[in-house]
Amino acid sequence: MSRIGRLPIDIPSGVTVTVSGQDVAVKGPKGELALTVARPIEVAVEENQVLVTRPDDERESRALHGLTRTLINNNIIGVTQGYTKGLEVVGTGYRVAQKGTAVEFALGFSHPVLVEAPEGITLTVEGNNKVTVAGISKQAVGEAAANIRKIRKPEPYKGKGVRYAGEVVRRKAGKSGK
Repeated sequence: MSRIGRLPIDIPSGVTVTVSGQDVAVKGPKGELALTVARPIEVAVEENQVLVTRPDDERESRALHGLTRTLINNNIIGVTQGYTKGLEVVGTGYRVAQKGTAVEFALGFSHPVLVEAPEGITLTVEGNNKVTVAGISKQAVGEAAANIRKIRKPEPYKGKGVRYAGEVVRRKAGKSGK
């Protein structure tokens, strides 16, 4: 039995979970998220708890059991607390500025890079070198942060670029002088 999959998920007050066939909808104070569960896995709501079960011990069923439970739990956390991911811009002359709902990056290119916030995601700028990506979907927040980081990844010699908050960039030694 999956150690994660067999754990029941407590439903906090203010959150409703509805299951219809393979579709699970989670509605909370911050919004609404939906998930389609893969075929052999079954989801049931009993007494303010969500239970995820599998019918057999096939390899695919075992793999999907814990995954499904975690995805439903992530949706419940998302509609109650939400998710945030921090980004830092490091480098001389590298800046970030808020332009309405979009964010403008100056990252050493010949032009500023304008990033529009995807649907369901909010981008906020703190100072001139910190960006916070926030939303209710863990997957969407992570993907938006990764796409912003992809504009200029931190390079290993000077460490310049866009990095996650708290990310440690391994530095390389440069050319050795004579």
